[in-house]
Amino acid sequence: MRVLSVLAGLAAVAALTGSAHAQRPVTIPPGLIEDVRFLSDDRLAGRLTGSAGADSAAEYIARRFAEVGLQPGREGWFQEFQIDPAAPGVRRAQLPSMRGRNVIGILPGRDPALRRETVIVGAHYDHLGNGEFGTLNPDSTGRIHNGADDNASGTAALIHIARALAAAPPLRTVVFIAFSGEELGLIGSSHYVKEPLYGLDGTVAMINLDMVGRLRNGRLIVYGTETAKEFPALLDSLNWYQGFDLKKQGDGYGPSDHSYFYAMKRPVLHLFTDLHEDYHRTTDDWQKINFEGMARVISFTAGLTSALGGRSLPLTFVEVPVKATHAMAERADSLAVAGGPGSGAVQTRGYGAYLGSIPDMASSPGGVRLMGVSKGSPAEQAGLRMGDIITRIGEHDVPDLQAMTVALRSFRPGDSAAISLRRGDDTLKVDVTFGRRQ
Repeated sequence: MRVLSVLAGLAAVAALTGSAHAQRPVTIPPGLIEDVRFLSDDRLAGRLTGSAGADSAAEYIARRFAEVGLQPGREGWFQEFQIDPAAPGVRRAQLPSMRGRNVIGILPGRDPALRRETVIVGAHYDHLGNGEFGTLNPDSTGRIHNGADDNASGTAALIHIARALAAAPPLRTVVFIAFSGEELGLIGSSHYVKEPLYGLDGTVAMINLDMVGRLRNGRLIVYGTETAKEFPALLDSLNWYQGFDLKKQGDGYGPSDHSYFYAMKRPVLHLFTDLHEDYHRTTDDWQKINFEGMARVISFTAGLTSALGGRSLPLTFVEVPVKATHAMAERADSLAVAGGPGSGAVQTRGYGAYLGSIPDMASSPGGVRLMGVSKGSPAEQAGLRMGDIITRIGEHDVPDLQAMTVALRSFRPGDSAAISLRRGDDTLKVDVTFGRRQ
């Protein structure tokens, strides 16, 4: 029986040889099924951020990180943070003030110089609890949402990618992060980029695994493939061995944890096996996971991480224009992402004026803070940028995200308005001409 580290090694060899062959059988890594079953068990009550179930999940992840050969960070396995009850996602969910915990494991690089640089591999481990918010079946409110695919699958994958790489660490350090607070608006990843364990300037890339447990017909979606010039060729070469029906999507914003890293101008990739009928419902249970498919995703990601960790040169970052219908851009403009903040890669067509702002869902400091703006958008053309706090649009005060939505719906494409904002200690006003949704 071949173990995962052998599969990852074969994937790397395949990338070097450049020849093609049929997909080889994949062995399910020992413990993978047990990891998904534990993380999606009723006893964890849906892993709602700040709950006892989420804490149990965090303790389990830390224990498994240690077992597969990772080391804790400088302050231990946990990075704790306070969640602002006024943050848009928390406010919409009507949740009290709470604390979240990211779980961080380190695989030191083996090169004395390059080990100061990092590759981050992340997945969120929180889910919807008893469906107090975000459920797509209103009749299921009050019932446990186990989130086996969303995102026990990605969290378990982290453990087994770490297990594979620990057998042959790459040159650079690999930081494995199980994020909390994703379903509330990417709060855990927002906190990490503000207080990173290693400087983000030395982060070569961030790989995000969110919903990787339902592989069907070999179809693997990868977002962010245009965020580094080298990504398309690298992905194609690594896919030679696995033989996925690889669907490459370009830009790096999306309603999952990679978005904050992209906002900090780091290349990102988000692996995803697509939506299904159990998404954000009580029926997302471990029995429906395709574990052989997961093993293929794990092997592919281990090879990808090893390749990025062993490169002699950094990647070439690319800022990709975002379409007006992109889900992250629409969060502020229409709140049209199904299931609420951070709920997954659902995209819907909005209506009215398009601004192209990317809101910071982890903070609501008397306005709407921006984590970024879409390249080429009206927001960028008006001079808006990351960190700006919008307080007024035209005659509409904007104390929060809902108010911003109402304000934007009052305009039509081609209309102009003044936007008031705070930038550091300065109060500014810029003029914007709204675009049209596509």
